[in-house]
Amino acid sequence: MMTRTIVLLCILMAAALAQPQGKTVADNQITVIKCGKLIDGKSDTPIENAVILVEGNKIKLVGHNVSIPKGATVIDLSSATVLPGLIDAHTHVLLQGDITTDDYDAQLLKESIPYRTLRATVACKIALMNGFTTLRDLETEGAMYADVDLKKAINNGVIDGPRMFVATRAINATGRYGLSNSAYAWELRMPKGVQEITGADEARRAVREQVSYGADWIKVYADQSYYRLPDGSFRSIQNFTTEEMNAIGEQTRMLRRKLSAHAVTRDGIIYAVNAGARSVEHGQAMDDECIQLVAQKGVFWCPTIYVNVWVAEGRAKEGNPIWPQLLENMPKVFGKALKAGVKITFGTDAGGFDWKENQAKEFSYMVKWGMTPMQAIKSATTVAADLLEMSGKIGEISPSAFADIVATQEDPLKDIRALERIGFVMKNGILYKNEMTAGR
Repeated sequence: MMTRTIVLLCILMAAALAQPQGKTVADNQITVIKCGKLIDGKSDTPIENAVILVEGNKIKLVGHNVSIPKGATVIDLSSATVLPGLIDAHTHVLLQGDITTDDYDAQLLKESIPYRTLRATVACKIALMNGFTTLRDLETEGAMYADVDLKKAINNGVIDGPRMFVATRAINATGRYGLSNSAYAWELRMPKGVQEITGADEARRAVREQVSYGADWIKVYADQSYYRLPDGSFRSIQNFTTEEMNAIGEQTRMLRRKLSAHAVTRDGIIYAVNAGARSVEHGQAMDDECIQLVAQKGVFWCPTIYVNVWVAEGRAKEGNPIWPQLLENMPKVFGKALKAGVKITFGTDAGGFDWKENQAKEFSYMVKWGMTPMQAIKSATTVAADLLEMSGKIGEISPSAFADIVATQEDPLKDIRALERIGFVMKNGILYKNEMTAGR
C-alpha cells in the first residue's frame, strides 16, 4: 500500500514538474503603482495619492515625488486603497473543514496524502487570491511533511500560493489526539494527526526530526478536554508533563526555531508560555493571570475567532456544548487582552473551516470586539511580520520590503469587510490578480 502511494506521489510530482513553471519577475523589471489611499502597515493614518516603485521582487521607493522611469509598467490604483499583502498566522492548508469528528476522520482515513496535497494546492491558491501573501501553516494533521513540499513547490514556481512558514506534524502526548483509539476496534493501528511522544527524550527527538525535515516552527497541543466550573471559569487537562514541555521548548530554542502552543485555558497556557512558547493559539478561556503573563513576556496571541463561529453549533449538536460556551466567552477575553497590550496577531485556523469561506471574515469580529480597523489591519501586517521575525521584509510597504501588495476598491478603514473583497494581488513583485484596472 505504501509503495503504491509513493509511486502515485512520484507520478503526480513528475506531471507537475512537466508543466510550464510559474510566473517569474526579472530583477530589473520596474512596476509603478499609483495609489488612491495607501495603508503602509506601519503608519496610524493612510497616505493619500502615494506612488510605489517596485524593482524586481522588492519595493524600491514609496512617496509622492516618485518619478516614473521610462519603460516602467504603470498600474493605476488611484481609486483604490492599497495595503501590504496580508498575513494569516494560523492555517491548515491540508485540512478542508472539520466541524465533527467524522469530518476529521474521513480526511485522514479516506484521502491519501497525495490527494490531500492536491487539495492543498487549491487552498494555497484561494488564500493568495484572497490577498493573503504569507501563511504560517500550523501542522499537516496526519499528512506528514507535505507542507514542506507545498512550500518548496511555491518557492520554485510550480504552483501559485503564499510564502509559507510551516510546522509539519505538530507534537502531542501519546493517546491525546485523534483519531481516537476508543472510537475504533483496539486491534487497529489508526493514523494520528500529530507526532506522539512520551517522556522528555522522545520530546527532544520529535523536535529534532521535524526540524530535520524542514519545520520552520514547532507546534504543541498543550491542553485538551475543556470544561467549565460552577464559577464560570474554564479549565482543561494538560497534555504534557512539565518536564516534557520544557524539553520541547529547550530543544526548539537550541535548533533556532520558535514554539507555537495550542492552548485554550490556563492549564495549557501558563506552562507552555513558561517553556518558551512564542505564540498562543486560540486561548478562548485565558484568565486575567494568563493575559498578564502573555503581555509581560511579549508572547503573541492568535485568537482564531471565525473558526469558533463556524464549528460551535455543529459540535454542540454532536455532544460538545463547551464550544458555544467558549465562543460566548471570547469577546470578554479579547477586550481584556487588547486593553492589557497583548500582541494580538491575525490567525484564522482556515482549514479548520472550509476554504470556501474567506479568511478575511476574521477582521469583522476583531473590530466588533474592540479593535480599530487600523489595529485589525496591523494585526495581519506588521504585528504578524514581527511574530514571524520578518519585520521590514513583509507586512509593510516600505523600501527594501518584498513587493507583497494588495488593494481593494473600498476603504477598509470605513468598512473592514472591504478586506473580504480584495481585487488586486501582487506577491514578490509578481502580479497574480488584477480585477480593478489594466496596467499600461
